[in-house]
Amino acid sequence: MPVIAPMPAARPARIPGQRDGAEEVVAAGTTVDHLTETYRAHYRSLLGLAALLLDDTASCEDVVQEAFIRVHSARKRVRDPEKTLAYLRQTVVNLSRSALRRRILGLKLLSKPMPDMASAEEGAYDQLERDSLIKAMKGLQRRQREVLVLRYFADMTEAQVAETLGVSLGSVKAYGSRGIAALRVAMEAPA
Repeated sequence: MPVIAPMPAARPARIPGQRDGAEEVVAAGTTVDHLTETYRAHYRSLLGLAALLLDDTASCEDVVQEAFIRVHSARKRVRDPEKTLAYLRQTVVNLSRSALRRRILGLKLLSKPMPDMASAEEGAYDQLERDSLIKAMKGLQRRQREVLVLRYFADMTEAQVAETLGVSLGSVKAYGSRGIAALRVAMEAPA
């Protein structure tokens, strides 16, 4: 949006042809009539400017209409009515940039793929596997179960497991390998 400087306090101007010495105040800035004439004369050229910056007609029309609305609401601050068209052009450019930014942001948000969702059957199968794993884990010796839980579910190293349980590193390796072998047998056995 163009920067429009605030108007300094204007002195009332005398309109030629007034009778009885009465003075009428003339509003400074762009008048509604001037803006209407600018709209009629330059709407298509501003639409063409927006078309060079944007790709669809509806967006171009929206941008040009919004530009006229914004300049209309700030018409009192436009010091020189001859610069109204320049303000309109700059507003069209700025609004077009904003529209493009919104589109790019929207595309970035939309381009993220949706996460793969498991089907209901897969979820049920996973639940059955979890249940059978928990049942098989309950069938292990206490130390084997502790080593496997700390090693694979708590993601600890063998040295950390040995320190946590207060056993040697060799014992952790032995309990781990025996526990995995026992799990393999329990999981392969028909239920």
